[in-house]
Amino acid sequence: MASHSAGILLYRLDGQGRVSAFVAHMGGPYWASKDEGAWSIPKGELEDGEDALDAAKREFREELGVPAPDADYAELGTFSYSSGKRVTVFVADGAGFDAEEFTFGEFEMEWPPRSGKSDAFPEVDRAEWMPLARARERVVKGQQPAFDRLAELLSQAR
Repeated sequence: MASHSAGILLYRLDGQGRVSAFVAHMGGPYWASKDEGAWSIPKGELEDGEDALDAAKREFREELGVPAPDADYAELGTFSYSSGKRVTVFVADGAGFDAEEFTFGEFEMEWPPRSGKSDAFPEVDRAEWMPLARARERVVKGQQPAFDRLAELLSQAR
């Protein structure tokens, strides 16, 4: 059965109406030298019976070491990856959220492959605000439709 994750897509507008999105570069040795397609919204798998927004906020804290901003979250939609994985994305205005001083969560994995040795790696290794169009180019392909949907909604609101 394909997994179901939930995540938070924060955006902010500058004084000229330009939109930025907050994204994180995935950690670990596989992603270390990659940029395009190696970024993501803070997200993670739902636990059995867990509310999707609660899961998204929990994962935000686990990955970045800081709580998700106190904001009005709206469900942007559920988006499917080609693998069948589904991600429910919540969106909020993150204008007051500073992208600094994170304590990234860690995971363990066997590295190098088939070595029998395991090591700990950060879930994400950096996080930052970037223009919405640039963020869309850099995130994993399965999340790009969420960025398109956000751009569409913001355009309609203007």
